[in-house]
Amino acid sequence: MKDYLNDPTGVFPSVCSLDCPDQCGLLVHKEEGRIVKIEGDPDHPVTQGAICNKVRHMAERIYDPKRLTTPLKRVGPKGEGRFEPIAWAEAIEAITGRWKALIASEGPESILPYSFYGNMGRIGTEGMDRRFFNRMSASELEQTICEAAGTEGYRYTMGGSFGTNPEETEHAKLFVFWGINAVSTNMHQVTIAEKARKNGAKIVVIDVHRNRTGKWADWFIPLKPGTDTALALGLMHVLYAEGLTDEKFLAEYTVGCEELREHVKAYDPDTVSGITGVPAADIVKLARLYGGTTPSFIRIGNGIQHHDNGGMCIRTIACLPALTGQWLHPGGGAIKGNGGYVQHNARALERPDLRQGKARSVNMNRLGSALLELDPPVRSLYVYNTNPAVVAPEANKVREGLSREDLFTVVHDLFLTETAKYADIVLPATSAFENTDLYHSYWHHYIQIQQPVVAPYGESKSNVEVFRLLAKGMGYEEPALQDSEEALIRHAVDNPRNHAYDSVTYEALVERQYVKADVKPLFPGRLPTPSGKIELYSATMARKGYPPLPTYTPLLEQDEAQWPYRFIPGPNHNFLNSTFSQNEKHAKLERTPKLHMNAADAAGLGIADGETVRVWNARGEVELTAAIGEDVLPGVVVSQGLWADAPGAKRAVNALTPDRLADMGGGAVFFSGRVQVERAVAPREELAT
Repeated sequence: MKDYLNDPTGVFPSVCSLDCPDQCGLLVHKEEGRIVKIEGDPDHPVTQGAICNKVRHMAERIYDPKRLTTPLKRVGPKGEGRFEPIAWAEAIEAITGRWKALIASEGPESILPYSFYGNMGRIGTEGMDRRFFNRMSASELEQTICEAAGTEGYRYTMGGSFGTNPEETEHAKLFVFWGINAVSTNMHQVTIAEKARKNGAKIVVIDVHRNRTGKWADWFIPLKPGTDTALALGLMHVLYAEGLTDEKFLAEYTVGCEELREHVKAYDPDTVSGITGVPAADIVKLARLYGGTTPSFIRIGNGIQHHDNGGMCIRTIACLPALTGQWLHPGGGAIKGNGGYVQHNARALERPDLRQGKARSVNMNRLGSALLELDPPVRSLYVYNTNPAVVAPEANKVREGLSREDLFTVVHDLFLTETAKYADIVLPATSAFENTDLYHSYWHHYIQIQQPVVAPYGESKSNVEVFRLLAKGMGYEEPALQDSEEALIRHAVDNPRNHAYDSVTYEALVERQYVKADVKPLFPGRLPTPSGKIELYSATMARKGYPPLPTYTPLLEQDEAQWPYRFIPGPNHNFLNSTFSQNEKHAKLERTPKLHMNAADAAGLGIADGETVRVWNARGEVELTAAIGEDVLPGVVVSQGLWADAPGAKRAVNALTPDRLADMGGGAVFFSGRVQVERAVAPREELAT
């Protein structure tokens, strides 16, 4: 391990820790032991020195005066945020003492860890924490809030998270960005597409909102939320009907091509237009463009899987490259995610063998229901790397559950988040720049190491260190619970089952900062599907009770009379989920939480641009600033970003989102809810009457 800590001034290599596909290489500038500047590493083969504003201003987050410096103990009512400082020893004793008592009286499953990927470091999110809770035999968390539905759907078609090498997409002649605001969430794919556009490539964006990516496109295609499956099937109808398919590729590398050919006859352009709102002529035009352009590349986004039909949506779009044989052409094909290529040795890192028996499983999207309804009840919650009071669906239900006086809650975070205000004990967390950790992208093929650049802020500690302390406090003596960060990384990269790791070693990472996995092309080759081919027809899905062929199913919540608007709470440009929403710099860059409405809808409601509007349903309400125009279709309203609580403000948009589960993988359905909208304050003449 290189010692950057004892060199107070200089420029040091690093890696972005955010839950973002790009996972940029960074250069961190220090003066007298303090980070003064963060820039991109120009030598990184993929990210090449370009970084987003979120990371460029990261130092302001790290040195934010609101950052926690010491453990805290609650002294006021839950949710009020009144705490007093305590020592680490007292905090560990309070936590482990309470847990020992709960295990003795109600069993280890009364304790629930709740985490996600606020920091993408693998040993901090999937290492010592998993080992600790496996040893405890605590309840297990199903981490399904982000990409679970789409991952399962894509797996039925392609066998796993395997797609095009993004570095090769510079050769593509057509880019289809489908359900992804890539300008804000995958900027280097945009950079590559822009390079290809200079060589004649066309860029199509399909989305429910003309966001930054939609405005950048050569052709933006708006559609009704949750109808993407139907659009994909309509494209297939035209491809088959007009002879635009690659019959040789279909015969050699797919199963079910004839069944699909017959199946999509029902999805003619006029029928699909009635479902999606996309004109029939545009459906034909897009199909001809896609079928007549090679290489063609589809970047499949996360947003479209956050629907009741999200798994089938991704499964369906994943079939399109097979119909025109794009997988055989450099830069052609699709990316939903590429994490399967760089999968580390999860079993060695997480040590499931430490667990005794099968654990109770809790879906993280149902946290509110779990805290209020689960029997036997959850008695203790340990939260890290996430902020469920803002991020989880049905936020009001979540906060009601967090308010339980009999729920012993511990939060490990950099800030006193909305969730931390409900905690009994709050522990200060290190930033990624203060940790040792392992990173791999779910988009490009590079594995990277983070070596500490600055000392821990105040008394903050990493996840790995805290779980070692908790293990000691619980009296757990297994050596696996005291492994060093180096040992954890060595366990992770020693993966004989994934030959892409053959040249990835701890020593190589320390020396070079990043190492490219040895990824082989998908074709010619055998996929990890039951047939070894792309499964347009999936017998596995049939056995599980799903339609074996891609099939459109309408969304739930169709009570348009009471709730006339489909509500899409998408991401914004300067936050990543709730990360950065606490920080003044990033909030100023984003300005204000808005609700994007179609001009016709706004006129019917008497709402003017810039007015405050009330958005509500049976789950809750928020107040946002109306942004009126043609960027969304009638009947659709879109907000952007998860904003921090503020006095007098109502902007917790996930108070409106349903906590039911998607069709596959237990995924979230953030984008399938419906709402009503009105002016928050009536004009004076109306008040007078």
